[in-house]
Amino acid sequence: MINNTLIKKIFEAAYIQRWNDHLRPSMGFTELDKQAHKVIIAYVIGKIEEALGNNFSWLKLIEGSVFETLQRIITTDIKPPIFYKLKSVHGEKFNRWIYSEIKEKSGIEDNLFFENLDKYLFDERYCFFEKKILKAAHYLATYWEFKIIYDMNKNLYGIEKTRENILSEIENHYDLVSVKEIMTIRENTRNFIDLVGQLRFQQRWAHTPRMPETSVLGHMYIVAALGYFDNFHLQICDRLKYNYFFGGIFHDLPEVMTRDIISPVKRGVEGLDELLKEIEIQQIKENVLPLLPKTLHLEIEYFVKDEFECKFQEGGKTKFVSKDELFEKYNDDNFNPVDGKKIKEYDIIAAYFEALISIENGIKPITLLQAKENMEKKYKFLNIFINE
Repeated sequence: MINNTLIKKIFEAAYIQRWNDHLRPSMGFTELDKQAHKVIIAYVIGKIEEALGNNFSWLKLIEGSVFETLQRIITTDIKPPIFYKLKSVHGEKFNRWIYSEIKEKSGIEDNLFFENLDKYLFDERYCFFEKKILKAAHYLATYWEFKIIYDMNKNLYGIEKTRENILSEIENHYDLVSVKEIMTIRENTRNFIDLVGQLRFQQRWAHTPRMPETSVLGHMYIVAALGYFDNFHLQICDRLKYNYFFGGIFHDLPEVMTRDIISPVKRGVEGLDELLKEIEIQQIKENVLPLLPKTLHLEIEYFVKDEFECKFQEGGKTKFVSKDELFEKYNDDNFNPVDGKKIKEYDIIAAYFEALISIENGIKPITLLQAKENMEKKYKFLNIFINE
């Protein structure tokens, strides 16, 4: 389903500045950053709830996150308090307008997608638990932002009321044991959420002017969203679809320890890229995994180590195969398959549109023009976007 219109629509979230009526940092506070952070928090909540025996659909959680991202892009000019007031008073009419806007402007022409979106917006029972996780993650991500801007806005009228409202919404989700524990006793989990949040402030293409600027965390969400849309209709196992999304959302997680080292630097010294990979994994093991429940360690390491390889798991071991063999023999939930080659393509597509959109916006330094041209020459799969 991915096409130029859809990808550019998702990138619109990078223009939307959050808390823009408050003093705040100059970067890291876009809607794209918020949605990426929210998804990772939802992942942590979901894993804790799953361990407690609460069953839900991970694929519906993924889909719900995509629906809600598109919803926020459409309603960008409406402040959150007004947004929720409109939903409470004019819920069906307001949601019908959101639905029609997404259908008209997203570039998506898939009937099943819109059938699911219709149920998500208009059926309160549909994905009830998944919606609850996402809403809790939303407020936890919002509170993370608020704590940063609070000291800069102490003298603003209404700031204490805002704080009370956010905390009240979080407390309303204390029936999720995970949320209460994150706010009270799980200090390491809070530290993980904080550490991931720092990826909001790591700028992509740091040496090159661009518009819009995007963060490493925002880029991770774009890659994950491409994985969702591109594999929406493929006859593949649920675990592979899950891994396309969360493999995308975590593929650059090591950069929270090493920063975004640009490709020319990595390629400039023979063996440097491999050494950096080793350092990244070691840093993840020593500084990131200890912040998470032990039950998540193997999965996170599986996502970030050899993240662009085709692999599966058998007998507790990771094994590598060709892409064709992965789909012929291991397209089964029991093998936990990962199509890292395709995730790499999404990574490149995201980088390509980071360059393309800036150039179309008139911010086109020579390094950006050269990068776009080099990607077009090197990666033939970009032709579908070049020729569209």
